[in-house]
Amino acid sequence: MSQANGSHWGKTKPLEQEMHKLTNPASSGVVHLAHIGQVAAGIAHEIRNPLTAVKGFLQLLQEDAPHPYVDVAQAELGRAINIVQELLQVAKPDTVSEPFEPVSLFEELEFALYLFQNQAYRVPVDKQFADTDCKIFGKRNQLKKTFFNLLKNAFEAVPADGHISLRHQRVGHSIQVVIEDSGVGMSKETLNMLGTPFFSTKDDGTGMGLAQVYSAMHQHGGTIQVQSTPGRGTSFVLEFPMSGVENVGGTTMELEYQSNQTFWQFYEANRQAFQKSVSTNATTVISYLNGQDAALDELFNTIDGLIKLLMEGNVNQLIVLAKSSGRMAGKEDYPAALLFELIECSRQTLWEFLYEYHRHVAITTEQAFQLERSINNPLDRYITHYFASYFEYRNDVLQSHREALDELSVPVIPLAKNVAILPLVGTVDTHRAKQIQEKALRQIADLRLEHIVIDVSGVAFLDTAVVSHLFRIIDGISLLGCAATITGIRPEIANTMITMGISLHGKVTTKATLQQALETLNV
Repeated sequence: MSQANGSHWGKTKPLEQEMHKLTNPASSGVVHLAHIGQVAAGIAHEIRNPLTAVKGFLQLLQEDAPHPYVDVAQAELGRAINIVQELLQVAKPDTVSEPFEPVSLFEELEFALYLFQNQAYRVPVDKQFADTDCKIFGKRNQLKKTFFNLLKNAFEAVPADGHISLRHQRVGHSIQVVIEDSGVGMSKETLNMLGTPFFSTKDDGTGMGLAQVYSAMHQHGGTIQVQSTPGRGTSFVLEFPMSGVENVGGTTMELEYQSNQTFWQFYEANRQAFQKSVSTNATTVISYLNGQDAALDELFNTIDGLIKLLMEGNVNQLIVLAKSSGRMAGKEDYPAALLFELIECSRQTLWEFLYEYHRHVAITTEQAFQLERSINNPLDRYITHYFASYFEYRNDVLQSHREALDELSVPVIPLAKNVAILPLVGTVDTHRAKQIQEKALRQIADLRLEHIVIDVSGVAFLDTAVVSHLFRIIDGISLLGCAATITGIRPEIANTMITMGISLHGKVTTKATLQQALETLNV
């Protein structure tokens, strides 16, 4: 490990040496693990088949005789199938369907991070990316899964006041990726079990996420080092060689074709292969929706409808589908990057299907160009309307949330005749300060208050602009003939007021606590 990143990672601990051995292709232990993997894969395959059959019969039973117990059985059975599928992927990864290709780890790391945008407001992420033009030879989807699993664990481990650091740089002939969090950390005993299938510190965890990470690192000839301190956080340091991995190539799709089939008939006959191909390429979608079979089925049903309308050339209905589907995706709160990946993987697979179909049904060069325009142009319009509807719904939700917050953020609470309290809690930004001003003054006038107690002890943070704005409200209260008492002024707020030259003398009385103010008013 290079000392350039500091002595914190410069020393290799016994645990890390063991991990290096695990992920080193030259290690004799890997051969033994490979045999175990083959056995586990065989067992998982034999278990998955009957479980899938049982699930199918449960679905039929639920249609004929609905019962809550059947719902529970289906949910638990679905979870079992997902665990077996994850074990199968870890124990015997598909080395044929996904070829090695040049991959930018920087781009895949950025993409994986997009899937956690809904966590960005809670956990700040510090990114230090260098040598972003460097690439490795690898399996793109396995690497996406690797970064997704590590980022997911990092966000789940970080408390409200923590942070995550991401680094990407070239170290010698390798690319180093560091994912570090300031979360709860792990004990030495937990570290020794990392990467073991079915071992997890989470109540609903399976341990397959990190098992996949170690499996992917082994396949890419990389190394992984982990350091963790309970209560202080965890760092994963991944190193990928930039050369030495052979391109094993891909395979031609084996699809069924019958004479005189239309393309839609060809697609219907090979729908399962289409979905498998999309699932193989859109790995982040599959990881994100792990265990949510109904949601995944709904997305694939939408893709079916999209392809049917493309084949029919029905642009109007295509736009209708785009708007309804985009709004539904926004309602389900799916990350936009995930949806875009699914659509683009579907486009890629569709063209692979069209290629295979026209190997049997020949077309001229001119017809090929016409086909390209008839597919890509409407599909681009679909994407435009899809995401316009998606973001319109998200914006509507944000606006409704803000309006609800505005209503709740100015609760003038009557305590006695002509006396009320205005408790302020949380973060007060400029927008909220204006809302407080408008609504508080309106309620003071409506209730004909003679005295109002403003309690700021629950305010998390006030910047100078907001302090100035809030205390201008005092002038408005005075103009309405209402007296004011402020309680809960903390030292940092008092210091801000002194720095800004804000004086409350003659305008308002102050008390240290709300209880003192109420006692003074005999309330």
